[in-house]
Amino acid sequence: MAYIPPSQLADMGAKWVILGHSERREYFKEDNEMLRQKLEYALSKGLKVIFCIGEKLEERNGGKTLDVCKSQLEPVKDLLKPETVVIAYEPVWAIGTGVTATPEQAQETHKQIRDYLATVNADMASKIRIQYGGSANAANAPTLSACPDIDGFLVGGASLKVLTVKSLLSAHPLSQPAGVWRHHQGDRGCQEGLDVFVVSSLPSQ
Repeated sequence: MAYIPPSQLADMGAKWVILGHSERREYFKEDNEMLRQKLEYALSKGLKVIFCIGEKLEERNGGKTLDVCKSQLEPVKDLLKPETVVIAYEPVWAIGTGVTATPEQAQETHKQIRDYLATVNADMASKIRIQYGGSANAANAPTLSACPDIDGFLVGGASLKVLTVKSLLSAHPLSQPAGVWRHHQGDRGCQEGLDVFVVSSLPSQ
């Protein structure tokens, strides 16, 4: 796997990077301290960051979802600025499995995350976007996006199907070249409404 320095990404016009994805945490042993260093460095180079958090199935079943999410956010809490960081809640048990958290489960966890952030900084908590990223697709997007604490989606496998993405975005246009599609819904802080970040490159048709 090739590693590209943030300065090169910025030179190429990249605006966003993803940090903290469960596969990086699991297989590349990127722990919370390393991810703090990477987040701090990416921000220092002018990049914005989608910061992923989420629990495994056994942790959810053991009632430890919030504990896990808090442990992943605690080391970076002072770096969470609504203008430069988006949090993506990705329950590990739902990534790429086709299993999605119910809207009730997702909203409950998103609200718990936001409530925790409010103990750090209430203004930041009210403005920062918390996206859902566990097998989000066109079918479940309407009910998930109706939840008050879900501010958008981090889309993985579904982004390979251009018609699915177009449906999910309700035909809103591509506004940035770095895989960021914007779908306006409501308002969260300094940036436009409900954002959809696609992980994969989209085909042209």
